[in-house]
Amino acid sequence: MNEVVKNLVKLYHEDKLSHAYLLATNNIEECLKDLKIAIKQINCSDNFQENCQKCNICNLINQNFLPSLIIIEPDGKGIKKEQILELKRKFSTKPIYTEENIYIIKNAEVLNAASANTMLKFLEEPEDNIIGFFITNNVNNVINTIKSRCEVLNVFYDVHELNIEVIDNDENKAYLEVARNYIKKIEVEKNMGIMYNKSELLNIYSEREDIKKVFKILVIIYEELLKYKLKLNNLFNKLDMNYLEFLSYKDVLHRINLLNKFLDDLSNNANIELLLDKFVIDLEMSS
Repeated sequence: MNEVVKNLVKLYHEDKLSHAYLLATNNIEECLKDLKIAIKQINCSDNFQENCQKCNICNLINQNFLPSLIIIEPDGKGIKKEQILELKRKFSTKPIYTEENIYIIKNAEVLNAASANTMLKFLEEPEDNIIGFFITNNVNNVINTIKSRCEVLNVFYDVHELNIEVIDNDENKAYLEVARNYIKKIEVEKNMGIMYNKSELLNIYSEREDIKKVFKILVIIYEELLKYKLKLNNLFNKLDMNYLEFLSYKDVLHRINLLNKFLDDLSNNANIELLLDKFVIDLEMSS
């Protein structure tokens, strides 16, 4: 369980929990999973343990049947005003099974102006028995009226079998060097990206799994840069790539999203060369 989310349980028992949190994360599903565990710990009538079979509250949360816990996900490409109105209707009465009504908004960055405005009453006039969590992997795109009324927490996960500690060992050193060169081409020599895909990268690695490993290392590099910018650690300095510091928080987050999309598409057996070119084009268009 992520330490930041785990601390929410401690704050609850100390009566220091805010009425609304914006959780900025690099893994929405893991963050939601941890948040549900935290809600179980807060409300469990027994001694909480993983895979609890005794407590009815935990079972209801597992099955998404707890009336006082509402999880809202995007309907299509966005979160609609009607979804928020339904949430308000359900939370118009005090909870029965738990002390608080709790709502979770997944992908809070896709709240549009209408749904966000409908949401504001919960945030501007918070009730003692309502707690809200907004989860996003793109905090910069969350509407300011929402962001400004929440306490923002950064919840990061190591989602790779690789990590910053091992990417320069004997097994991975060659992949790291290719990743370094690739970053220089796309960030410094910006007009060389597509050419480099063909002339260098695909000549060095033609197998899908090798390309995947290079791009996983790219994700790690940018994630470490993101943590460095948030002053969460100083491991980025280990990479000796300070020339990337000119990138803004939003720039880095956008690159991580593009890389993860590339890796998803690569896993679905899409054409490698086309994917590489699309990645470079998408990056150049957004720069």
